[in-house]
Amino acid sequence: MNWSDTGVIESRFLQTCNIRADEFKLEPFVMVIFGGRGDLSKRKLLPAIYHLFKEKELVDFAVLGFGAPPADDGQYREIMKESLRTFDGEAYEEKIWEEFGKHLFFLTGVFEEEKDYRKLREKIDSIGITATGGVKNVIYYLAVPPREAPVIVEKLRKFNLSRATYQAKIIVEKPFGHDLQSARELNRILDDAFDENQIYRIDHYLGKDPVQNIIFFRFSNAIFEEIWNRRYIDNVQITVAEEIGIDTRGAFYESAGVVRDIVQNHVMQLFGLVAMEPPIAFKADFIREEKLKILRSIRPMNEEYIREDTVRGQYGPGWIRGERVPGYREEEKVFPRSNTPTFFAGKFYVDNLRWAGVPFYIRTGKRLARRVTEICLQLKQLPLRLFGRTCDVAEPDILILTIQPDEKIALRFGVKYPYSENQIYPVSMVFSYKEVFQTKIHPPYERLLMDCMKGDLTLFVREDAVEEMWAIVDPILSQWENNTPADFPNYKAGEWGPPQARLLLERENRRWLTE
Repeated sequence: MNWSDTGVIESRFLQTCNIRADEFKLEPFVMVIFGGRGDLSKRKLLPAIYHLFKEKELVDFAVLGFGAPPADDGQYREIMKESLRTFDGEAYEEKIWEEFGKHLFFLTGVFEEEKDYRKLREKIDSIGITATGGVKNVIYYLAVPPREAPVIVEKLRKFNLSRATYQAKIIVEKPFGHDLQSARELNRILDDAFDENQIYRIDHYLGKDPVQNIIFFRFSNAIFEEIWNRRYIDNVQITVAEEIGIDTRGAFYESAGVVRDIVQNHVMQLFGLVAMEPPIAFKADFIREEKLKILRSIRPMNEEYIREDTVRGQYGPGWIRGERVPGYREEEKVFPRSNTPTFFAGKFYVDNLRWAGVPFYIRTGKRLARRVTEICLQLKQLPLRLFGRTCDVAEPDILILTIQPDEKIALRFGVKYPYSENQIYPVSMVFSYKEVFQTKIHPPYERLLMDCMKGDLTLFVREDAVEEMWAIVDPILSQWENNTPADFPNYKAGEWGPPQARLLLERENRRWLTE
């Protein structure tokens, strides 16, 4: 490494613009979807694969649904056809579906039944196309409840369907365990059957283009990267708010709650992307290593810390968009006196040189005032009073990264109000993905499935990161589950959570920036 005449570091990692991108040819593969007739397959996976086929990304492939209830290939194709028309009717085209449908197959089976794995191997051999080198590429997708994953992986190992027979990969849906201990056990089972570079732990939030753009926005713009630290940033806020309740997922949510469902995975991944140091290159291992360093730098929480700096909540009846909605305890398959939290707010610190002393405020929940995922970086205010006491800046400068529902980046700052006597007025500069690129943001599953097919692990969660995220939230879960809340439900549907969440910031003369 040396310096060029222009003062730019010359490094083999940084000269990527001078390196021709490798031409990539997608090898033939079979994707086996365990739970091929389930809700995830119908709503997300098959539509995503259909889109990739429609865009001519896929040629030699087969999709094999595995599970129950019973169906043959023809019945499965009809079921998936109707699902696509229901959940993605605009994309459906009869002629394209006729060709796509020929790639779909189904095998009726029971996940615990060993004889069905022998049938599975026979089916893969009959529909799979041999790739370069005489191997067959197989991707296993576990679109199943978490309790089924260990059973399936054990059977794949036992019947040599992972390493020995095929060039195999496996995609595992969250949650990755129920706590730190179960996550370690799941990782052990996966490691027995697959190498780490064959395991794709999928978090669909990382497939969202605006999430990926956090890295590019930071590290390609000196104006922002230079101030992305404790010297200029007063606080960072991450809000993942949902209007919806738990829908038909009452049984799952009763066992999970908001921390396991959102905080341990989605929120911690956003946290890592926002706070990470620059990687030496945009490569999977380099990026995942920097995120891991951040997770390991988050200050551990003791009982007093949790009591003072976290807030839990559960929604009661209220109004969403003018419609009366039930409280959590009135939802289907929810215990009438349930103490499961549907809201979390907390203050975290990253104990490293870049972020020392900067609070990271996290807020997420169900049945909140509106659906929004947003990251706000509030800059420190200048100590000067250049314009007099009555004209002090009331609003701080804020950088806002909005991930959903409208993908955009906004910078809020102060300007002089026209014809006024030194009156400062807050304005925003806004970049909108939709307006600038005039294109639809593709659903994250398309990107993530294609990355898996190509063998790109960048946007997937590594084993050590999974365990580190559980290590962060386990103390919170333990304390909450051992101390029954006396005030549930403590916020109405359609509000921004319980009053304590607001007080968490107000006691330090701050406020939530997303409202």
